[in-house]
Amino acid sequence: MNLRRVVVTGLGALTPIGNTVPEFWHSLSTGVSGAAPITRFDASLFKTQFACEVKNLDVEQFIERKEARKMDLFTQMGLIAADEAIKDSGLDLEKINLLRAGVIMGSGIGGLRSFQDEVTDFAKGDGTPRFNPFFIPKMIADICAGFISIKYGFKGPNFVTVSACASATNAIIDAFNYIRLSKADIFITGGTEATITEAGVGGFNALKALSQRNDSPTTASRPFDKDRDGFVLGEGAGCLILEDYEHAKARGAKIYAELVGGGMTADAYHITAPHPEGEGAGNVMKFALEDAEMQPEDIDYVNVHGTSTPLGDISEIKAIQRVFGEHAYNLNISSTKSMTGHLLGAAGAIEAIASILAIKNSLIPPTINHFTDDEEFDPRLNLTFNKAQKREIKAALSNTFGFGGHNASIIFKKITE
Repeated sequence: MNLRRVVVTGLGALTPIGNTVPEFWHSLSTGVSGAAPITRFDASLFKTQFACEVKNLDVEQFIERKEARKMDLFTQMGLIAADEAIKDSGLDLEKINLLRAGVIMGSGIGGLRSFQDEVTDFAKGDGTPRFNPFFIPKMIADICAGFISIKYGFKGPNFVTVSACASATNAIIDAFNYIRLSKADIFITGGTEATITEAGVGGFNALKALSQRNDSPTTASRPFDKDRDGFVLGEGAGCLILEDYEHAKARGAKIYAELVGGGMTADAYHITAPHPEGEGAGNVMKFALEDAEMQPEDIDYVNVHGTSTPLGDISEIKAIQRVFGEHAYNLNISSTKSMTGHLLGAAGAIEAIASILAIKNSLIPPTINHFTDDEEFDPRLNLTFNKAQKREIKAALSNTFGFGGHNASIIFKKITE
């Protein structure tokens, strides 16, 4: 069966280190941390009192106030990122077949703020059920994809993927497969998440998953560092315009990169802990390489899941060494979560964008906040500590793993005719 080629023609990013793609890339390439004390609620009694929040966001610059009130923050963020991606792509919506244009977004949790607020208000009352009529539409995880579809008139496949922190990567893989199987020509895809709430922070604290480095938020996310103590919660959204290569070429679109492969596996091991030897992580990278018809030696850069947790970082590096063998020492490896924090269901989207921009700009974004070597990691590995590195990148692989044992990997490469 002849599979169609799939390319990236538009990008949109709303992140803790930049509210547009150019801002995001500037911060990534210069090693800026997005972590700071929480402003969305009073966190003084919480074990973790900081996060990577989106900053200086005026939603009403993008969405009319009346409409914005019908949306949870995660939906608002997704719409803003989608708008940037559509504009960046140069798509003329009057000239494309909207029946062959779809939306697939990822979100691990959905409208947590809306759920929390409505249930809290009910619990404070006398038992009389008084709920916002938009409570359910604001909360459900698929609603962002629905709003994006309505705004742009995309009438093709429209849904959300939910696989915890692998959600956005699963969404991208689904969109990729629909296009290459000739089921659609164009997709808006990616992920969005907004869980910096009392329930979100409190819940992850109860799991002992978050860093508690309250005295130094900007250095708290430190993947591969000996003293790492958990991830830093982030929020935001990332969107990609995926398009059939011939469709993009026919309309003279600029092309950032080609999406050439994706893999999906399960650890089948534990609800929160990764397999200690990175079995599922290794399998998913192998499957992505096989799907792309590439060899390990074809990859130059791995944007790792790299959350800054004691167990997760080790298992992922073990998997990389097993899959790439001696070539692991030729790779650049970095965790952009050291700067953005962990955007949960949106992580795969902004890390895909980071990988694409690394290819475009021949620059590896760093893993910041490295202070103390961990003897668990082979010192011959290039983990791109603290400073970006120039390098021609022909192909990049991006990993995302989620609670429940969900693993997803995607591979982008420099476009060739």
